[in-house]
Amino acid sequence: MEKRKSIWYWIITILLSFFIFSGGLMQALQAKGVVEGFKPLGYPTYFISIIGVWKVLGVIAILVPKFPLLKEWAYAGLFFAMTGAVISHLASGDVKVQIIAPIVLAIFTVLSWWLRPADRKIT
Repeated sequence: MEKRKSIWYWIITILLSFFIFSGGLMQALQAKGVVEGFKPLGYPTYFISIIGVWKVLGVIAILVPKFPLLKEWAYAGLFFAMTGAVISHLASGDVKVQIIAPIVLAIFTVLSWWLRPADRKIT
């Protein structure tokens, strides 16, 4: 059972990390499509870079060994970012298919946190 849990942890965490890191990098670099996607939400352009940098740093914190307290903060930050994205889309009336990604990534964040091995938890 523990091996199965570990396998699922890594599958979910790698998928989560890939999508959050690549999206965060595009946000940090203010890729044109990303900036266009943020316009209906009404956030200032500089906000996109801030969120992007924090996402990249959060993924790094989750993936590196040790630092369990930092991992807790990173998981919380990613969860807040993803649920905040969903709420932002709902509040701005910009409810399109792209709202599915932050919902799925919020779920993956919770699953990765829940399935993480003991050496990645605060004891």
